[in-house]
Amino acid sequence: MDQLALLFMLLLGAVVSVPVGDRLGLPAPVLMTLLGIVLALLEFVPNVNVPPDLILPLLLPPLLYAAVRRTSWRQFAANVRPILLLAVALVFVTTVCVAAVAHAIVPGLPIAAAIALGALVAPPDPVAATAVAGQLGLPRRLVSILEGEGLFNDVTAIVLYHVAIAAAVSGTFSPWKAGLDLVLSAVVAVIAGIALGWGANRLMDLLGDPTLQIGLTLLVPFASYVLAEEFHGSGVLAVLTTALFLAEYATDPDDVMTRLAGHTFWDIVDTLVTGVAFGLIGLELHNAIRTASGRWGEMLGWAAAVVGVVVLVRLAWLLPATWLTKRLHARRDHDEDIPTSWRETVVMWWSGMRGVASVALVLAIPLETDDGSAFPDRDEMVFIAFGVIMATLVLQGLTLPWLVKRLGVQADTDREKEFEKALAVRAAKAAKTRLREIEAAEELPEELSEQMVRRAHDIGVRISPDIDDDERREAHEQRVRRLKRVRRIQGEMLSAARHEVMAARSEPGADPEVVDRVLRHLDVRSLR
Repeated sequence: MDQLALLFMLLLGAVVSVPVGDRLGLPAPVLMTLLGIVLALLEFVPNVNVPPDLILPLLLPPLLYAAVRRTSWRQFAANVRPILLLAVALVFVTTVCVAAVAHAIVPGLPIAAAIALGALVAPPDPVAATAVAGQLGLPRRLVSILEGEGLFNDVTAIVLYHVAIAAAVSGTFSPWKAGLDLVLSAVVAVIAGIALGWGANRLMDLLGDPTLQIGLTLLVPFASYVLAEEFHGSGVLAVLTTALFLAEYATDPDDVMTRLAGHTFWDIVDTLVTGVAFGLIGLELHNAIRTASGRWGEMLGWAAAVVGVVVLVRLAWLLPATWLTKRLHARRDHDEDIPTSWRETVVMWWSGMRGVASVALVLAIPLETDDGSAFPDRDEMVFIAFGVIMATLVLQGLTLPWLVKRLGVQADTDREKEFEKALAVRAAKAAKTRLREIEAAEELPEELSEQMVRRAHDIGVRISPDIDDDERREAHEQRVRRLKRVRRIQGEMLSAARHEVMAARSEPGADPEVVDRVLRHLDVRSLR
């Protein structure tokens, strides 16, 4: 088996793991990691051969961009305090604690390399956490915190990692220079992200065609990452900034086709790239096993110690941080998402799985320093990092569904329904207001006017039937049943038309482009 065949196997696994995970009640990322482990143990499967300097630019931009599309700037602004406590402060604390323990137990490990190890295992993975949380039906506030933490802690950890690696490679370290580099990296990234987001937004308006616009969104995260890195900024923060800018300013409510096709396209990209990334985690077991050859007891002890630090520091930090956030939340009445009970705090603690970012960073550790010597204790760092990733991702990922069920942590469906109902009322009112404006400007027949009033009301009822009283709800349900019957008949008619047009494609003299154009017309009609 060669590298290309291995890639296609991972892509196939990424697609299949989703329905299999749904049936087994297990997260797809965990299944892909297990698949990678199985493949790594097979003799005929080759070692993964991806240059370390390409791991981050290839994997992180599309994953981060897809994750940001599911959130909003308002959500980040409202949750800035929990995000700072988890994504910035906790990453720093975890890095320091892991570095201190690793420096103490691994003979000869320099402090700069220990800090790099701490930084690369510090950030919980946003893809794994949100993928697991989304399947478990957790409260939206917890999912929001996990998403915000996952996105921003990558930024913090990667900047710390680069500073530590630079110190380990060069052999020199200046706290003032490191602090300045952190600030400059963030500033450059934000400027580059906003500039590219603004330019991409203008270019989308010029392109017009949904296919070209969606194609541009695929290029944008990579361009944002590379642009920031070229000017020594944080590529991850730049992608985050660009994605938030486009989510806020590049959304046209009336651009239905682009929105529907874009969501479908990015769901596909997210599924495939996530599957490949977590499959690579399992496949890298090859390197970890080779590294530990002859020293299993010693290296497993080191890995277990760091795993204990990572897990316990998160719990020790979350308990007081959650308490403090609750106190400030109650005192200032901020509109932010926080855990409301110790059960939700425990779920947040156990959701701290490491994944793609940690793998990308550990694989990106240089092989040599500036003076040509081997990077100090690189093999030991790789083994410890993969021990942390495997222990948290597989153990916590497999047991999190059981823990959530045991603690009884569930989404507040009543609150969600109330919000949905309020949005339905607002949508119906907006439709009726626009109808009155049209009636004031145009002469509408009475029959048409009454029909439009009913349709304006139906807009809200179809979103949330609860906004209607019993009598009107029954009348609406009768109309819906009649409409479904009409749509079923019309659907069968359109299906017959599509089959006939498709049959014409294979006839002598048929022009495929004309056939496809007619078929697209029928498809759009079916969609409507």
